Amino acid sequence: MIRLEDINKTYYNGAALHVLKGLNLDIEDGEFVAIMGASGSGKSTLLNIVGILDDYDTGSYYLNGKLIRELSEKDAAVYRNKLIGFVFQSFNLISFKTALENVALPLYYMGVRRGKRNRIAMEYLEKMGLAEWADHLPSALSGGQKQRVAIARALVTNPQVILADEPTGALDSQTSIEVMELLQQVNREGMTIVMVTHDPEMASMSQKIIKIRDGIIGSIEHQ
Repeated sequence: MIRLEDINKTYYNGAALHVLKGLNLDIEDGEFVAIMGASGSGKSTLLNIVGILDDYDTGSYYLNGKLIRELSEKDAAVYRNKLIGFVFQSFNLISFKTALENVALPLYYMGVRRGKRNRIAMEYLEKMGLAEWADHLPSALSGGQKQRVAIARALVTNPQVILADEPTGALDSQTSIEVMELLQQVNREGMTIVMVTHDPEMASMSQKIIKIRDGIIGSIEHQ
């Protein structure tokens, strides 16, 4: 599903910062993987590369057998929309759109007609237990409800992989566990999930913990 071979990435902000240093990683179809590491270890850069939000300098990145390398912004957007669903710490919901409209948005960008995209979006809200909140704006939702809307939005295009960047970072401990249990359920249904987290308790609910140290894989723990 995801293969990174000898990935290097350097940022130049005055001085050169070598963030990823020959990183190698394989993630199989259907795995639930947690990525951990100290601030500056390279975990966010890794997630951005896997999510086709950032390019790498040298090495090879294969997503579902396709070499992802120096794509145009248009092609990168197409691959992101078809293959990847994103879940963020800050939810990234559009404040003036209802829960239903937020979930349906990726389908709008795929050219799906309004009636069909709203029907599909409602199906995913129902799966998240949020059907009765479909017409509510994000401001009327709790943090846990917002994250469930965000997960529904990530799933609505039936992607190959979900990338979750600190998905419980803005939630209390009980709501965090509920969101993680939801991600576990999605994973049991066959979805590949790659999650960045700083929380060992949340990481322990994945199948495999990958720890990054100084731009390389430091250890891999199977749960």
